[in-house]
Amino acid sequence: MTVRVCTPRYLNIGRGALGGIAEILDRMGGVKNPLIVTDRFMVDFGITGQVQTLLHKAGLASGVFDAVLPDPTDTVVLAGVDALEAGGHDAVIGLGGGSPIDASKAIAVMAKGSRNIQDYRPPKQSDTPGLPVLAIPTTAGTGSEVTHHAVIIHDATREKISCRGEGFVPTAAIVDFELTLSKPKRLIADNGLDTLTHAIEAYVSRKATLFSDRIALDCMRLVASNLEPAYDDPENLAAREALMLAATFGGLAFSNASIALVHAMSRPLGSLFHVPHGMSNAMLLPTVTAFSKEAAQARYAQCARVIGMAEENTPDAKATDMLVEGLYAMNDRLDVPSLSGFGIDHAAYSNAAGQMADDAVRSGAPANNPRVGSVEEITDLFHEAWG
Repeated sequence: MTVRVCTPRYLNIGRGALGGIAEILDRMGGVKNPLIVTDRFMVDFGITGQVQTLLHKAGLASGVFDAVLPDPTDTVVLAGVDALEAGGHDAVIGLGGGSPIDASKAIAVMAKGSRNIQDYRPPKQSDTPGLPVLAIPTTAGTGSEVTHHAVIIHDATREKISCRGEGFVPTAAIVDFELTLSKPKRLIADNGLDTLTHAIEAYVSRKATLFSDRIALDCMRLVASNLEPAYDDPENLAAREALMLAATFGGLAFSNASIALVHAMSRPLGSLFHVPHGMSNAMLLPTVTAFSKEAAQARYAQCARVIGMAEENTPDAKATDMLVEGLYAMNDRLDVPSLSGFGIDHAAYSNAAGQMADDAVRSGAPANNPRVGSVEEITDLFHEAWG
């Protein structure tokens, strides 16, 4: 079996890695004037200024586009393309969580390709390189710094479109856990559970490979050993560093296998009801695992063992049951609310369940799930997950 692996050209990983930004940009073709794509929090908290100072000391110009909001839209991306062209920028730096990094990748691709988001709808693959992209994550969760995906909302329909292809792989990434240390406990939990979802979905995916399996299992081990310690004590630097590495592993795993039903259902929850992405994955993961486990019993059982929810000698059927129970318990320990406890109007949610199921299927991701659900079955899962 031949496996095609997509990764950034350069990865600088570890404490203080941000200090090497000028060298990385030089290796990316001699970048001289990058556009930093970020959000207001990064600007107000001084992280954008920190990056610009490093660039200035290296004799590099830069600009800032800070209009990215959670769940970026094609309208924002097109505004970013305009800012890129107006400033004569020759590369893009995505600075922040998954939203700024996804936006930066889309800006870089659209700057040299179609500016209609519908032209990037799956199953279309966009493999033509855009402008060079340096991804600098400041959260330990999405893994977007190493993936060939960018999730962008079509403003006119509020549908999340998972743009994909080699053109969306960043040229380079700086993975420095010190940039995550200002994040609150809620984000530590949500991002860690997002990472865990990436690893589990990659491992049970119909597109899983020996390459993605190895990385996914190591990702699960890192999350299992470090998420709760980091949540209980955000000053636990060893745990925070491990979670940052796990996030990158998770991105590599699912980018080279696939995401599946959890992510497919999570996207409309974010676009319609503004549930944060990592949190919505955590809310859905136990329900979807219970739905899917019989179709990939051995693989889900191995997840349970690696995460520490079952013993090595636990029979597969029992281990998969323990995995579902353990995921619910983990959500409780990490204070993940149910959908009913998040504040969503129940009537609006119920009325939208069918539309959300249809959006999930249209994303293509459910086809990678061990058990491929129909629109009707996924609608039922949305109702079941309400809690």
